[in-house]
Amino acid sequence: MASEPAAGLTSALEEEEDGEGGPVKTFLEHLEDLRWTLVKSVVSVAIAMLVCLVAGNRLVAFLTWPLSQAQQIVRRSPDIPIELGTNIIGRVARPELGLLPWGTNALGALRITPVTVGTNVLLALQPDPRPARRAGVDLVMLKNYGPIEGIVVALKLALYGGLVLASPFVFLFVGQFVLPALKVSEKRILYRAVGFGSVLFFVGVAFCYFIISAVALFATVQFSTWMGFGADEWRAEAYIGFMCKFMLGMGLCFELPVVILTLVKIGLIELENLQKFRSYAIVGNLVVAAFVTPSGDPFTMVLLAFPLHLLYELSVLIAWYWRWRERKALPAGETT
Repeated sequence: MASEPAAGLTSALEEEEDGEGGPVKTFLEHLEDLRWTLVKSVVSVAIAMLVCLVAGNRLVAFLTWPLSQAQQIVRRSPDIPIELGTNIIGRVARPELGLLPWGTNALGALRITPVTVGTNVLLALQPDPRPARRAGVDLVMLKNYGPIEGIVVALKLALYGGLVLASPFVFLFVGQFVLPALKVSEKRILYRAVGFGSVLFFVGVAFCYFIISAVALFATVQFSTWMGFGADEWRAEAYIGFMCKFMLGMGLCFELPVVILTLVKIGLIELENLQKFRSYAIVGNLVVAAFVTPSGDPFTMVLLAFPLHLLYELSVLIAWYWRWRERKALPAGETT
């Protein structure tokens, strides 16, 4: 008899877990909720785009920071640029010149300047320590080549930045529409997936912004130079779009554990399959890295594939922990 209240409590908890999360509504009421969800989402995106449009110069400074970091890599390059005015007309290897450091600063460039020798004016190469005010000129200059390209760049910044800035509010509005139809257990799984996935997404964006983007930009310029093409000027619109898509792609790549663990949770993939397909996962991560990285050079590809495989191993570890916890919860003598 003492076990009947406990059984009743367990049954009530199970019904609560399986129960719906909100009141039952008619089809027209659902349409009205959907309409207000869309209205609030569009308004939030529009307001965020307006904010990003006002702060366009700050967003440009934010997105061009990796380019300035790539410039630091160029400064450590053994090649010395030969400059005429603000243009780079060639490069020469430092060992071929046999030059010593210029004063207290390392030689950064050679500038062509007129020198008067007697009654003649000659062009001479003058060592230039490359002051900080000229940082970024040697690698790539971002330019607009049309009368309305500046407006196009500003609108593109407003679009990308507005979507990112308004995304928490959009997710909130969509959640308010979807969550009432889910069961309590489904809500718990969704909360964990969204929280874990959001953290991984921003980690991927930060990894792209602070680590891999400068290396990829430098490798892209060097590859173009090796092919015989000039790469010292880029369209600002193309660069802004590239950086936004690159960071977005990296963030999505870091969602790999969420996808794998979701498939494990619903039973489509077993732990044994994850362990058996580890070698295929390495190849798959390299292929994904080759598509995502802009330059395609081996160093940048491995730099991206390495954290992706670490995320795969993390997924395997979490799946193993789930299996261990399920077996521990079973009564003695039973197996899954």
